[in-house]
Amino acid sequence: MSQESTVPGEVVETTEIPEPGAVTIVVPTFNESANVRQLLRQITEAVPARLPCEVVFVDDSTDDTPEVIEKAAQDCPFPVTVLHREKPVGGLGGAVVEGLKAATSDWIVVMDGDCQHPPALVPDLVATGERANAGLVVASRYIKGGSRAGLAGSYRVAVSRGATWLTKALFPRRLHGISDPMSGFFAIRRSAVTAEVLQPLGYKILLELAVRSRPRTVTEVPFVFQDRFAGESKSTAQEGLRFLRHLAGLRAASPVARMIGFGLIGLTGFVPNLLGLWALTAAGMHYVPAEILANQLGVAWNFVLIEHLLFRERRRHRRWWDRAGRFALLANADLVLRIPLIALFVHQLHLGVLSATALALVTTFVLRFAATEALVYLPRRGREKPGRGSTAQQGEPCEQTS
Repeated sequence: MSQESTVPGEVVETTEIPEPGAVTIVVPTFNESANVRQLLRQITEAVPARLPCEVVFVDDSTDDTPEVIEKAAQDCPFPVTVLHREKPVGGLGGAVVEGLKAATSDWIVVMDGDCQHPPALVPDLVATGERANAGLVVASRYIKGGSRAGLAGSYRVAVSRGATWLTKALFPRRLHGISDPMSGFFAIRRSAVTAEVLQPLGYKILLELAVRSRPRTVTEVPFVFQDRFAGESKSTAQEGLRFLRHLAGLRAASPVARMIGFGLIGLTGFVPNLLGLWALTAAGMHYVPAEILANQLGVAWNFVLIEHLLFRERRRHRRWWDRAGRFALLANADLVLRIPLIALFVHQLHLGVLSATALALVTTFVLRFAATEALVYLPRRGREKPGRGSTAQQGEPCEQTS
C-alpha cells in the first residue's frame, strides 16, 4: 500500500492500488473505428491517474480501425500497441490470447472495444485482485450492484441468460464462484495465464480461461453493462454456433468425457445407417450389400460429428482425406473384429450369445476409441509463435504488424 504526505510531519496511508501497480489493457477489435477514440479517451480519464497502464489492441478489422487507433494514440499519456492480424485465427478469443502473450504487466485486463465495459472499473479490478490475492477477477453483471442494462432487447437478454445457465450446468466445478462466465471484462495475473493450453474459438475467452487454466483464487466485482457508443453488435447466429462448438470441445477435453461423447455420437449413427438400409432395400438391393453401404452412411455421420465436436483442436497434423480414410478403416474393422470376438467369448468363456455380443460391443468400442485417438487424431506437436507488435507512445505513430 502506498503512502502520501498531506501535512508536514504527517503521513497518511492511502487506499490506492497495492504494489505491483501496473496493468496491461487488452482490447480485441473488429471494425470498431467509431468506438476506439472514445474508448481511449475514457481510459485516459479514468485509469492513468490511479494506475500506470499500457493498452494493447489486437485488431482483426477490415476497415480503418488501425489508422484511427494510430491517430488517437498520439494524445494518450500511456503506450498503445496495435497487433493487426491478417487471419483472425480463433476469432475474438484468439485475438485475446495474442494480447495476453504480448502483455508486459503483472496484471492484464481484458475488455471490449465498443465502450460497453467501463474503463473506470479497471483500477478496482486490479485492487480487488491484490486485496484478495486472487489470480482472476471477473466483472459480473449478475451480482449485487451489477446490471445487464446495455443488452439490447429481450432476445439478447434471454440468449445471455441461457448461455450462462448452460455453461454453469456443464462445468459446475470449474465455474464455481463465477456468476458471469459470459463476461468479456475481467482481470487476470500474467503468471496465472497458461497461453499454450488455450484453444479459443469465438468470443467467450473467459470461459476458455476458466475451464483450461483457471487460477486457484477467483473473485468478482459488480459492473453495469453499458450501451454501445456506436455501431452494432457483432453477436450473430454464426457466433452462437461457434460458441456451442466451443462448449462441446471444452466438455470433451478429458479422456473420459471424450469416450462418453464418442459413444453418444456412435449411437446417433444408427439413424442414418437404418435410413440408408431402408432406402436401399426398398429400391430392390440385396440386404448384404445394402447393409455394407448403409454402414458407410453411419460412418460418415460419425466422422463429421467427431471432427467438429470431439477432436476439433487435433485436426491440423493430417489432411482431411487422410483422417477420413483412417476413421473409415477403423470403423469397418470394428465389424470384422466383432464376429470373431463373439465366437471367442461363446466358446472359450462359455457365455450366452447375447452376453457375448454385449461384451464384444463394449470391447470393440473401447478399442476403436483408443485407436481413433492414437491413429487418427494425434495431439498437435507444434504451435505458431506469437506475432510481434509495435508500440505507439504519446506523440508517436502506431504501426501495424501482422
